[in-house]
Amino acid sequence: MEPQLSHQVTDSVATVVIRHPAKRNAMTTAMWRTLPPLLDTLARDAGVRALVLTGEGGTFCAGADISTLQGSPEEAQALAVAAEEALAAFPKPTVAAVRGHCVGGGAQLAAACDLRLAEEGALFGVTPARLGVVYPASSTRRLVSLVGPATAKYLLFTAELIDAGRALGTGLVDEVLPEGELDKRVAELTRILVSRSQLTQAAAKEFAGGRTDRDAYWTAQARGSGDTAEGVAAFLERRRPRFTWSVSTSG
Repeated sequence: MEPQLSHQVTDSVATVVIRHPAKRNAMTTAMWRTLPPLLDTLARDAGVRALVLTGEGGTFCAGADISTLQGSPEEAQALAVAAEEALAAFPKPTVAAVRGHCVGGGAQLAAACDLRLAEEGALFGVTPARLGVVYPASSTRRLVSLVGPATAKYLLFTAELIDAGRALGTGLVDEVLPEGELDKRVAELTRILVSRSQLTQAAAKEFAGGRTDRDAYWTAQARGSGDTAEGVAAFLERRRPRFTWSVSTSG
C-alpha cells in the first residue's frame, strides 16, 4: 500500500487515518503536505462536527519517514510544523486515538489535537535528540503547555519512550483504555462532542489556545446565534438541545 492519509465521515465525525504500514505509519513528505488542505476541507464541511486522528493497525505514527531528512531537513521540518499548526487550528474538537508507537512526528501531531486517548501498551516519545535535530520552537511550547517544562525537558533531552500510564500522569494523555476498548470509548466521546454547542467549543478552543483579540467577536456570535436560548429551553423542557450555530457557516 502506498503511504497515504485516508478519511471518512460518519455521524458527523471525520476520521483521518495515517496509513504507512511498511514503516509503522511514518509520515512521508507527501503525507505532511496532504494534511493541511484535507483539514481545511473538513473544517468547511458543515456535516463535520469533530475529528479523530488515528493510525492504521496497531501503531499511531512512528514519526517522520527518516528518508525525508536526507535532502533538506529544514524543508521537512517546515512541512511537519505546517501540518501540526493546521491540526491545532482546526476549529472543531479533535481527538487523537493512539495505539502502539506515538513517536517523533506522531507525538507532534497528537499534541496538536485537543484530546488524546490511548490504549494500554502505547508508547510516547519526542526523539529529535537521537538525530541531532532542533525541535521547533512552536512544537516545544505546545509540549510544555501540555506536560510542563520538567517533563518536556526529560522527553526532549533523553529521547526516551514513556508508557501510557506515565503519559497519563504527565498530562500528555487524557485517558488510557484497556486493550480492545479504545474504539468504543472514542465513539462514545465523539457522540458527546457532536451533541454539544459548537459555539461554546469553538470559543473555548480559541480562549484556551491563548487568543485574546476575539472577545467581542464571540460575544456577538453568542448574542446572534440563539444557541443560549435553545440550550436553556431544552434544559427546562428536559429535551436534547438543537444547536444551530456552526463554525462552517459562521463566516
